[in-house]
Amino acid sequence: MKAIVVTDQAAGTAGMTLVERPEPQAALNDVVVRIHASGFVPTEMAWPSTWTDRLDRDRTPSIPGHELAGVVTALGYGTTGLSVGQRVFGLTDWTRDGTLAEYAAVEARNLAPLPGDVDFTVGASLPISGLTAWQGLFEHGRLQAGQSVLVHGAAGAVGSMVTQLAREFGAYVIGTGRAADRQTVLDFGAKEFVDLGNDVLEEVGGVDLVFDGIGGDIGKRSAGLIRAGGTLVSIVGPPEARPADFVVESDRAQLSEIVRRVQDGRLRTNIGNVSTLDDAVAALGPPPSRPPPPAWRFAARSRSSGPTWRTWPPAI
Repeated sequence: MKAIVVTDQAAGTAGMTLVERPEPQAALNDVVVRIHASGFVPTEMAWPSTWTDRLDRDRTPSIPGHELAGVVTALGYGTTGLSVGQRVFGLTDWTRDGTLAEYAAVEARNLAPLPGDVDFTVGASLPISGLTAWQGLFEHGRLQAGQSVLVHGAAGAVGSMVTQLAREFGAYVIGTGRAADRQTVLDFGAKEFVDLGNDVLEEVGGVDLVFDGIGGDIGKRSAGLIRAGGTLVSIVGPPEARPADFVVESDRAQLSEIVRRVQDGRLRTNIGNVSTLDDAVAALGPPPSRPPPPAWRFAARSRSSGPTWRTWPPAI
């Protein structure tokens, strides 16, 4: 099968190579998925799990990418809940070969059924951003109807999901971003927009929950905006007030809740450009003189046209 591998952490995305690899085999409780679409986050190049296994042993050349949508082609011993030929989507384990390939072996519990009326590329856009938003708001942020939520980077992949879910659950959402993001953020359901380049963040006043996808000085200043009993949820670094910093985990029930909202129009994804797998190495590896876009991902289509990748807007 075709797959993109990495071997040199210092090289980052510039070190990606398209190679031929053996098709994976289904281990205990695994399924093998023929990948129709997959997702990649550039920060994976800095994650220890991209380069080593759970015992800290080198596992390169490794296949990055952790989001996928596709069709089950094989079941491992003891696998239950899924069947060969079933459409699925989900999030692969951080320390195993990932999804920038034509096939992937995945623990069945990390996948959920993908309805036939949801496109594979849409399905692959949901796991990281959708689960991050869901778990950040409801498990770590303990969001309640009527609360106010400040969402940093509300036009980004995660931020737009946070905005929509918080609005659906009865929160008053204030989104932040660049000036050019204003209409996008409002279209996703925010009641107010703060231009971080020109507006004064502190004029927002007190809020019940801050969902921080930016960090740095913005994250530190946001800590002072949280009302007593409120929470700051960070996906970019340690917060300084009632911290709820977390690593997203796969959850079949949550994935099903998220995709159901896509089906009925309550939730929209934030998808950009598309490319074939053969072209993805060049697309994902910018010249060394230019920094990579802050929030691009990859989507693969294992058909005659080849896999494809797409970008999401940056967080800010």
